[in-house]
Amino acid sequence: MRVSIIVPVYNSAVELRECLSALTSAGPDSEIIVVDDASTDESAAVAAAMGATVHRLPRNSGPSAARNQGARHARGDILFFVDADLVVMPGAVARVLALFDADPGLSAVFGSYDSRPRVKGIVSEYRNLLHHYVHQKGNAEASTFWGACGAIRRRVFDELGGFDEKHFPRCIEDIELGYRLRRAGHRIRLDKGLQGTHLKRWTLPSLIRTDVRCRACPWTKLILERGTAPDDLNLKIGQRASVLLVALGLLGLVLAPFRIELLAASAAFFLIVIFVNRDLYGLFLRYGGIRFAAAAVALHLLYYLYGGLTYLYVWCQFHLNRLAVRAGLL
Repeated sequence: MRVSIIVPVYNSAVELRECLSALTSAGPDSEIIVVDDASTDESAAVAAAMGATVHRLPRNSGPSAARNQGARHARGDILFFVDADLVVMPGAVARVLALFDADPGLSAVFGSYDSRPRVKGIVSEYRNLLHHYVHQKGNAEASTFWGACGAIRRRVFDELGGFDEKHFPRCIEDIELGYRLRRAGHRIRLDKGLQGTHLKRWTLPSLIRTDVRCRACPWTKLILERGTAPDDLNLKIGQRASVLLVALGLLGLVLAPFRIELLAASAAFFLIVIFVNRDLYGLFLRYGGIRFAAAAVALHLLYYLYGGLTYLYVWCQFHLNRLAVRAGLL
């Protein structure tokens, strides 16, 4: 068996059907394993009806446990993780295998969402286009991993102990695995041609909640604990600078009633942010026109704001806890 395709699912029966339809042509030397994370809908029945091997967790435990459960039952030399709300491009499995065959020193590979988000609506389209853009501009020799459409050699996965179910059961578990891969000397490739269509619907509250609780908070803590932040993906220098510039721009607006000249400074900061992100904002414009681009840019500025505030909060909390430990208070 060459490749085991592992699909964790939780209450996504409709999306799962389309996800599995795109994977059924993977070839005879492959298997599809669906791990039902204690769903209350028909996810398990859908998977079984479509010929997948189904394993069910007794309680909802998150993607780390679900993916690890699938890996324990897998027979393939390559583990290809695909989220239940992702429809991979035609030939995705063959592409993954070809990448590993062409480069024996490659330990893992992952792709990105495509630029054709299925779910319409400004928030959903903005979110998926942003993810697509960030991965398309990422370093080919990647610093981390992505579990929604990512593959890893079985022996390497076992060597590292899989996803961390204790500390990262539901959030940034793939990023943390990627950091461990790199620290152990393994190579990870971001293949920008390996893409899939995302089927998830986003609302503004779900977007902010996910970005803050499941991304910014645990990722900031991970960075602070490891003492390093790679210049890649969401952490590129331009992204960090944009957070600071947005904060300065808003501060200028708040203080402008007291110092009117700060309005010009605030406008300058926001113009620099637009310049730094001009390629992304150009993508928004080409995709949906001026009205969509204006709304997407506003969402992106908001993203920088709450991302920066979350980083500051976690940074303060982290260092206060360290001081408390040194003082013997914790």
